[in-house]
Amino acid sequence: MNINLEEKFSAEYHKKADAVYFTPGRVNLIGEHIDYNGGLVMPCAITLGTWVAIAPSSDQKFRFKSLNFENQVEVNSNVLNDKDGSSWTNYPVGVINEFIRDGKEINGLDFLFYGNIPIGSGLSSSASIEIATAFALNSYYNLGYDRLDLVKIAKRVENDFIGLNSGIMDQFAVAFGEKNKAIVLDCETLKYKMVDVTLGNYVLAIINTNKPRELADSKYNERVAECQQALKLLNQEITLHYLCELTAEKLALHSHLITDETILNRATHVVKENDRVHLAAKALNNGNLEEFGRLMYASHESLRNLYEVSGTELDAVVDFCSGYDHVIGARMTGAGFGGCAIALLEKGYEEDFAKHLTDYYVDKIGYPAAIYISEIGNGPYLITNAQG
Repeated sequence: MNINLEEKFSAEYHKKADAVYFTPGRVNLIGEHIDYNGGLVMPCAITLGTWVAIAPSSDQKFRFKSLNFENQVEVNSNVLNDKDGSSWTNYPVGVINEFIRDGKEINGLDFLFYGNIPIGSGLSSSASIEIATAFALNSYYNLGYDRLDLVKIAKRVENDFIGLNSGIMDQFAVAFGEKNKAIVLDCETLKYKMVDVTLGNYVLAIINTNKPRELADSKYNERVAECQQALKLLNQEITLHYLCELTAEKLALHSHLITDETILNRATHVVKENDRVHLAAKALNNGNLEEFGRLMYASHESLRNLYEVSGTELDAVVDFCSGYDHVIGARMTGAGFGGCAIALLEKGYEEDFAKHLTDYYVDKIGYPAAIYISEIGNGPYLITNAQG
């Protein structure tokens, strides 16, 4: 972090912060749009994220300020269950509301947030804010929640308070991330295992298309509904709780039940993407980055043609990467409809990659993309604690 959040907190609130916490964002390395279909995903935490400083308020009110947004909100505890339009403060307010509903005594607090995750980019800025708030409250008040509890609380905020029908992957990846490891997560059982990600002579390039996504206003919920329709049709002959219980062979055997080509395409992506996660974990365990890169390209092609959640901007990035000699794999990451792509880029070519991609992208799209080089980082942690 290149700003001193404690100094900023003192300037904003005219007192010292009691504690400062960090929570990462995440990228999904492979396994897209299958978390809500009971499938395997492979996210990792990144070194971009959210910092939050807190201290008790003098009047039992909750105040939310951010160095990233102009709007600042002051909330009385008796109206914490009220959503404030599309304000970023709905995420911390929703978390506090869940804690209080769970019988926890949370007194008034002053918050100052700062994040270096591009908003609306698909790197889970919302999950980062939710887990940052939940982790800070749990730590500050010593409430005894474990990390899975915090994940479930944050997911309830996203689903019930914000109104987005998302799965659990984002919050889980943000909370459970470990340095230089990816998480292979079964979104049905929440069982997971860590996979070493040895990038060797490669780095993770994150390319923000600079086309923001508003998930609640996008076709995300439409895709959820389409998968539910496919599941309902398949259940005329077989019993399934989730599409990801199917193999590609079993889907082919029963595909006659789905007469709508679009719905069949959605189901085909889900089932084959789930298979790709298994293959990707095997490739990483074997240190076979080239195979992992091939699977990344295959994932993007499926998201582009079968699930139709990519777009001109994301496709332009991946098309450039596929023709650039020093990239071995690339794909969109996140829900799509804009946001970010990721690429495995050979070390030493960061500047050359950024220059040539920028030229290509501006020519195709009309404005530049933003390029970040990230490590795979840790989950949330305490940075400073003035309480001792």
